[in-house]
Amino acid sequence: MRTRIQIGLLGLVLAAFMALPQGATAAKQVWNFNMFGGKRAVTKGIEVVKDIMEKESNGQFELNIQYGSALGSAKQTPDGIKIGAYEAGQMCVGYYPGKFPLLSVMELPFLAPRSLPARAAVEREVLAHPAIVKEMADRWNIRYLAPAFLPAYEFMGNRRIETAADMKGVKMRISGLNATALQNFGAVPTMVTAPEGYQALDRGTIDMFGFPWSYAFGAYKLFEVSKYATEGLGMSGFMCFQGVSIDAYNRLPNHLKQIIPDAQIKATDAMIAAYNTADEKWIPIFKKRLEVVEIKPSVRAQIAAGASKIWTDWAKKQDDAGRPGTEILNFVKAATAKYER
Repeated sequence: MRTRIQIGLLGLVLAAFMALPQGATAAKQVWNFNMFGGKRAVTKGIEVVKDIMEKESNGQFELNIQYGSALGSAKQTPDGIKIGAYEAGQMCVGYYPGKFPLLSVMELPFLAPRSLPARAAVEREVLAHPAIVKEMADRWNIRYLAPAFLPAYEFMGNRRIETAADMKGVKMRISGLNATALQNFGAVPTMVTAPEGYQALDRGTIDMFGFPWSYAFGAYKLFEVSKYATEGLGMSGFMCFQGVSIDAYNRLPNHLKQIIPDAQIKATDAMIAAYNTADEKWIPIFKKRLEVVEIKPSVRAQIAAGASKIWTDWAKKQDDAGRPGTEILNFVKAATAKYER
């Protein structure tokens, strides 16, 4: 009798296993994802990826997005993933000087495309480059999961900027490599995270805050503590992406791994639509409440004039450190020329 019961139980277990989708496992996998800030246009991509992966898993996978840096500081996300504190998160290279040296190429001033579709396409190619894939894997045990490309940067705050000379002495929040271009005109770069921006402007810790135009200024309500904004500067900004622990990715069933590339494309389309919707909402509000100063093309060209030297200096620094800096720079320049026509 005991043997028959054991055989019967084994049959139930086997039947349950056979009922699972091909490639699925009996144990549900949960990825905790660290996201700074709340829901906004840039989070639309990972939200689309979440919906697709969970639907295709038939209940065997959950992507648990924790907004507001609930799992840890935005400045510690690569470390948190590497030590296994959580499986995935959003990262912006400018928050971690020296941690993604090759990927910082995308933060070189005036290098990345200004149009959203072109920017998304270039970033996709850069994140797939073998040297970038290796850098992320070897240093942080991370692989690319979903897009987090950003629109071109403008500034908002309490100092009026119309010409390059107006930047002299202005405390401006911008990432290190972009900051170099502005320092040539006397700007004083000051780094604070996105969630710290409102308080920093309100207290006068910074004068002008560089952010993706226009959604980020609205999402973080910086217009409430500002008098001026620029339009037309169109600088490169942070290089952001959403990554996952390679160990966590490797535990996924094959059928979920196979849908991620298509989910990334759908995420890109959803983000572009969200950014366009945000522009329709926020730009009229900004123009009503603030003085939005148009930056003339000649002024932008003046500020961008020294960018090529910054690019070559960056490449030489990488080459001297044994990394393929010149190769990556040329790769990005070629990709930009291909997509931004």
